[in-house]
Amino acid sequence: MSLEKQQSTITCPYCEVSEVLEIPQGSSQHLYRCRSCHNILKPKSGDCCIFCSFGDVDCSSAEQNLAA
Repeated sequence: MSLEKQQSTITCPYCEVSEVLEIPQGSSQHLYRCRSCHNILKPKSGDCCIFCSFGDVDCSSAEQNLAA
């Protein structure tokens, strides 16, 4: 059984540039520097990581998909 790597498209709220990132398994990513405008993205209040705040796939969904 092979585990598929989960990915999410992060969209910067400042410049609207998107980038596909791999969701790390077993840990959260709390900071991300936009490759276009260089602003640092931090999770919104109540979110655990940048994927939950700015991604099209949040980290909890990725973990649930891996368990299925």
